[in-house]
Amino acid sequence: MTAHLDVLVVGAGPTGLALAAQLRTYGTTFRIVDRSLDRAHESRALAIQPRTLEVLAPFGVTDELVGRGNPAMQLRMHLPHRVVQIPLFDIGLADTAYPFLLFLSQAETESVLSEHLRGEDVDVERGTELVRLERTGSSVACRLRRGDGSEEAVEATYVVGCDGAHSTVRAQAGIGFEGYAYPQTFLLADLEVDGLEPGAVHTYMTGAGMLFFFPLGSPATWRLLAMRPPGATDTEVDLSLLQEITTRYAGSRLALRDPVWMTDFRLHNRGAAHYRSGPFFLAGDAAHIHSPAGAQGMNTGIQDALNLGWKLALVCQGHSPEELLETYEAERAPVGRSVLRFTDRAFTVATSGNPAIRLARTRLAPRLVPLAVRARGPRGRVFRTVSELGIHYRRSPASTSGSRPPGRGPRAGDRLPDLPRGFQARTAGPGWHLLLAGPPRLWSDGRLAPVLAGRAEVLTVHRLGEQSPWPGVTHGLVRPDGYLGYVSRGADVNGLSGYLDRWLRRV
Repeated sequence: MTAHLDVLVVGAGPTGLALAAQLRTYGTTFRIVDRSLDRAHESRALAIQPRTLEVLAPFGVTDELVGRGNPAMQLRMHLPHRVVQIPLFDIGLADTAYPFLLFLSQAETESVLSEHLRGEDVDVERGTELVRLERTGSSVACRLRRGDGSEEAVEATYVVGCDGAHSTVRAQAGIGFEGYAYPQTFLLADLEVDGLEPGAVHTYMTGAGMLFFFPLGSPATWRLLAMRPPGATDTEVDLSLLQEITTRYAGSRLALRDPVWMTDFRLHNRGAAHYRSGPFFLAGDAAHIHSPAGAQGMNTGIQDALNLGWKLALVCQGHSPEELLETYEAERAPVGRSVLRFTDRAFTVATSGNPAIRLARTRLAPRLVPLAVRARGPRGRVFRTVSELGIHYRRSPASTSGSRPPGRGPRAGDRLPDLPRGFQARTAGPGWHLLLAGPPRLWSDGRLAPVLAGRAEVLTVHRLGEQSPWPGVTHGLVRPDGYLGYVSRGADVNGLSGYLDRWLRRV
């Protein structure tokens, strides 16, 4: 008899592993498969943003990630005649426990997530390839092929493609992947560098382009990223080529040695036409690929997964209506498009051969960057954007304000800030969390009983008393992914009741 699953997760990179971790938290029946025989051992993606550290914290893995990584705080921008020191994250991050960019190789991130899943008795089925999908009524018939050539039929209610840029799920679901390839070729290497100040990100700006060194730590101290010089497209990637490029961009002060990994690659800027088609969903690189500018790719994929996972779980368990799944694309597709625009602009500035842009890069930047560093307001907004703490879902159907929305503080659709420190940890358990502020008499059991009845399994109540972090008497509903679905002032629960009736069924 064909086994039936709630969810088949295809792809066991960081996105698929994060999705599996969340599905396991809710007791969802699922399998996670990947055609590769082993997880990534190359560094690949190399930085974790503050918001990603927050959303992974409920699984108990964030402390391990921070312990293995390098929380870099400074950027050294090497301009033609000076070095500008730029703090990576120093303002605008008071409401997070992780006010830094964590440099950690993707191999280590996958290792930590894989170890977590093993501890939860989840088997990542490697060497198992999805070869066919077919909708059959209310289910999807899936054909899996193992490395020994044997095949297995699996039936799933939903299939999530976390299987990268060449996604089988996306192709078989008939979802377009629109965009273009950049003409440049890039060089990547993990190695040692003599003459480079440790503990900071270094970038060298020239008319020909930019050279980056990132403090990796493992499997080597530094990650090098550079554009391959014109006319050297067929040259083998070796240490002599990398040293030649480094000397061209940075002078003779730096000596490269002991490479662990070297490769070249092309970059694309592409996005899926849709993130959902019936029972098929896309997340991570299957939905969007772009340049590594701003270290957004892996982080966006993990947050795709953790936006989708709890929705799939609650719908499969009958706690929420199918309509909840429609909010996944409504919330995450705008984020994906924004990342594509942001990375494309940053990439163009860094690599373009256009005379005007080259002039801006080599002549204007040395004058404007020091001024920009002193502008605290704009710098704070940039930090919140890059750190992904500024992502919100205010326009989502699942974000609603009551008849008396708070005048200050977070709005419906905003991330729950970690103020006071540890506030996020109080709502880190599975399910929804209702925050009630104000005198206890306002929130009597009699007033709340009709609202909470039949929802105790997935709704936890937190009575904050008079010590509300927000002004006024406020009640707010925190979604399982740490965003506020509903906020209001006063003690009228009619709006709250209506919101819950729409999104959280009584069981």
